[in-house]
Amino acid sequence: MGPRFEQKIITATALVNQLEQQTIPRPLVFTNGVFDILHRGHVSYLDAAAQQGAAMVVALNTDASVRQLGKGANRPLNPLADRLAVIAALESVQWVTSFDEPTPEALIAQLRPDVLIKGGDYDMQQLPETRLVESWGGRALAIPIAHQRSTTALIQKILAS
Repeated sequence: MGPRFEQKIITATALVNQLEQQTIPRPLVFTNGVFDILHRGHVSYLDAAAQQGAAMVVALNTDASVRQLGKGANRPLNPLADRLAVIAALESVQWVTSFDEPTPEALIAQLRPDVLIKGGDYDMQQLPETRLVESWGGRALAIPIAHQRSTTALIQKILAS
């Protein structure tokens, strides 16, 4: 028997099926990211995001899509399976899934969340995901950054020492 939190790791198809069967509480919050080395900034952000609805799904970039983002040749440091497991272990997260494209637009269109959350460093009006969620009456919010942390800065600090 594996860890209980691994039950939160779900394919997009299975998540859509649960939504169609109306077994997922609403309002549904959606957020996404790489979450390569989990730090205080990440967990604070995810907790604040979860407070915007009844349930939250976090979508992670696959390893291939992380490489497309230009975060560096060595990224991600942690493979997708490990990143999914770490995010799933958080109390604030009900489901965790992944997407292979540079942006999660196609996944958002499938899930039709009620609330889209991004970090405070995003201009929500510039994101096509915002227009998509608002097209069905959802809302898009930027959560202010409570703790200035950066995975890239952590990697640079490790390499420098």
